[in-house]
Amino acid sequence: MMKNKVAVITGGERGIGKAIAEAFKAQGAKVCVIDIAPNDYFVGDVGGKATLENFADKVIKEHGKVDYLINNAPPANKGLSDCSYEDFESAMRVGVTAPFYLAKLFDKHFAKGAVIINISSTRANMSQPNTESYTAAKGGISALTHALASTFSGRVRVNTISPGWIGTTDTIYTGADATQHPVGRVGKPEDIAEMVMFLCSDKAGFITGQDIAIDGGMTKQMIYHGDHGWMLEEKE
Repeated sequence: MMKNKVAVITGGERGIGKAIAEAFKAQGAKVCVIDIAPNDYFVGDVGGKATLENFADKVIKEHGKVDYLINNAPPANKGLSDCSYEDFESAMRVGVTAPFYLAKLFDKHFAKGAVIINISSTRANMSQPNTESYTAAKGGISALTHALASTFSGRVRVNTISPGWIGTTDTIYTGADATQHPVGRVGKPEDIAEMVMFLCSDKAGFITGQDIAIDGGMTKQMIYHGDHGWMLEEKE
């Protein structure tokens, strides 16, 4: 149980973030969520410096410490064709700058045995066309993880979880969408929440600076034209 523990979660009102928040609450932790969507703790855009400062100030004044910081708020996914300079800059603020700045703001307030979990993506290592803003931000947070793990050595463990395809709606995926995954299904938010809870536990006490992919095996699956029914349709 996590009674008297304080968990801070960005983007904690929907999808993966909500599943993580619910998992912490089920263990008795005090949960502090920041999200642009309405929620019962703090509404705000993590892309804003003043917003992060106000949020951190509220957490520290109310609880005096942070045991778990989960950086989950997702950056915008835009590509070369539709992503402006401002759009790209905004994605970096949400996806990379905010996790860095929250670590800095909470630096002196992390409790003994504290843990930071950064939610990245398998897209940090593989891409589809026109995903530059999201992919770059996820690559940034994955690299930030091992830098923070080194800086916080002996005080805070820092790890990354990189989800693959996680269904965050009520859609039930069948057919090729499911069977293309070596495990035979699309992921669920709870799959990520379970790993968050493990990494925040004493059982993971020897794990830091790592990037753990939870993707049903997709990033380990080799794909060649004509293999297992995969066909590449070349552009004219």
